Amino acid sequence: MDIAAVQKSPWSFVLDEPTRVLVADDDPILLEFAVVHLSSPTAVIETAADGAMALSMLKGSRFDIALLDIAMPGLDGFAVLEKIRADIDLRHMPVMMLTGHEDIASIDRAYSLGANSFVTKPVNWRLLSYHIRYVLRTSRMERELCKAHCRIDSAGDAPAMLRLLPNAQAHA
Repeated sequence: MDIAAVQKSPWSFVLDEPTRVLVADDDPILLEFAVVHLSSPTAVIETAADGAMALSMLKGSRFDIALLDIAMPGLDGFAVLEKIRADIDLRHMPVMMLTGHEDIASIDRAYSLGANSFVTKPVNWRLLSYHIRYVLRTSRMERELCKAHCRIDSAGDAPAMLRLLPNAQAHA
């Protein structure tokens, strides 16, 4: 979409591809805001009130991304993230921490456990939508690159791998 189209359009949806998002937080108001602000004709937002519910939902259905609060009763966001990364079926799903904890220890712990992104509250919902879209896009690109790498490895064609990488010839 060009700038002129954006200026003429009163509203556009950021999450404009089919997307299923799970938002886990013990704050019912935040969950309601998430549904209102992140939903679009192509984006479905589901919510979980605690970590155990989130994990159960993730195991029972397919989601494209999970947004986890750190401070939840029972299983906190860190524990859910650890379980996601340990589960063979979930380990590659993108996970964003959406939390009021913005201290260095929380940030470092989230990334060391495998978080793809870290967003602090209060939430700028429009910016969060773009952030989700970015994380989903990079996750998709990583999966495609891994698939291509596996095909090339099985075919034994190392020069083909270089052709997949941008600017590879300039660095070769």
